[in-house]
Amino acid sequence: MSRSRRMAAAVSVLAITATGLVSAAVIGVGPAIADHCVPGEATASPSPTAQQRNRNQQEQDPGQQEDQGQQQDPNQQQDPNQEQDPNQQDPNQQDPNQSADQQAPQGGGAAILDPAASPTPEDDGQTQAPEGDEQTQAPAEEESASTFSRRGRPTRTATPTPTQSEDPDEQPTGTASPSPTSSGNGEEEACADLGPFPEDFIDIRQVQPRQLDARIGRGGSRGTFVSQCGRNENRHNNPDNFIVAPGVSNGAHHLHDYVGNLSTDAFSTDESLAAAGTTCRLGDKSTYFWPVLRDRNSDQNANDPDGNVGQVLTARTVQLQFRGNATSRVVAMPRFLRLITGDAKAATNGTANARAAWSCTGFQNRIATDKYPLCPRGSLVLRILDFPSCWDGQNTDSANHRTHVVFPGQNGACPQGTRAIPQLRMTLAYSVPQGQSFALDAFPEQKHNPVTDHADFANVMPDRLMRFVVDCINRGRRC
Repeated sequence: MSRSRRMAAAVSVLAITATGLVSAAVIGVGPAIADHCVPGEATASPSPTAQQRNRNQQEQDPGQQEDQGQQQDPNQQQDPNQEQDPNQQDPNQQDPNQSADQQAPQGGGAAILDPAASPTPEDDGQTQAPEGDEQTQAPAEEESASTFSRRGRPTRTATPTPTQSEDPDEQPTGTASPSPTSSGNGEEEACADLGPFPEDFIDIRQVQPRQLDARIGRGGSRGTFVSQCGRNENRHNNPDNFIVAPGVSNGAHHLHDYVGNLSTDAFSTDESLAAAGTTCRLGDKSTYFWPVLRDRNSDQNANDPDGNVGQVLTARTVQLQFRGNATSRVVAMPRFLRLITGDAKAATNGTANARAAWSCTGFQNRIATDKYPLCPRGSLVLRILDFPSCWDGQNTDSANHRTHVVFPGQNGACPQGTRAIPQLRMTLAYSVPQGQSFALDAFPEQKHNPVTDHADFANVMPDRLMRFVVDCINRGRRC
């Protein structure tokens, strides 16, 4: 063989060898699953148990969505002369490139629709707050937590269903099996086993628009009152629930965000709540709380025994709005009334008490009840949590925390024997990472299913403030 041919052959061998090495290196590099629990990546090599569960998990019947969550009241608008919460967002910016029903703005969240704002006629005038009430300002806003650096961590193993206590919101009616335990195949299997799963997410533009709120009749009450309590900038968090599991530390087995009353924990009583401070204006010492939402790209809280992994996301805005009734005037809530909405165990209990309502800013007429919404760029994820509002007229609580206050019927009227009280609607807006990368805290056997969203409230408003709220609502004012 000539010298030139020998050199060419040698070059070819080197090239083939180099290509093989590069290919081997590429093949050997897998997703950095050890750093997060994102469904699309963590289920790349799921265990047989996870595969079987994914096949068995079914979507909710669309017919079940009729009364889950409610769209913004088309008659509501903040008085233009009223002092605005600095966390409220501009409701006027729309994205010209999106469809006409309700559009998500562009711009990375700098100009996002107010989650509770709606295009309505001008209000009949501003109502002044009652004089002489205590005014406690919310804590100064803190910078949101920076993304934590990723690091290697041991395989997570979800614990069996806790038997110590029940969380909001329901005593289980089914027999929930223990959370499966990783069989030792590594981080990918443990991550895949935690949930949520790819089928738990949906593009908000694939959700059909629908009318949710009952039409307000002639005898209805159109007004609203918003209690401004901040968005938990002071990081008041714990895994307790004094309503459903009083006196039990970690009775919820998932972390709650709190606004309002500064003292709320497992050991709260009427007396301790009344004596505490508050983040709300006008002396509202009520306590408002809900499970946190987490960024699952982060490995913060990696060793949590209940599988609640990721960095806690602080809501960009929190609106606590009290609304009227479609067919009647409202009466005052009794002080220390306790309310829950939704079912923290709906993934295993069934959806009879589920009230999850997920949406995106700009798409509030599209509500997903059993899916996390994937929002367009510049749109915030919304959680809309409506509370029951038909009171039995006697009790501030009940054995199951539900029968003393129930939801109105589909026409908005309260059942016979109950009276309409101001209905609380919590609207929480979040900036989340792109993709299937966020999830609710939950009981381990619930697999972070979005249908388990829920919230709690105890009324600790001064009587004078509650009378003011009722007056605003019955007179059709925006306060």
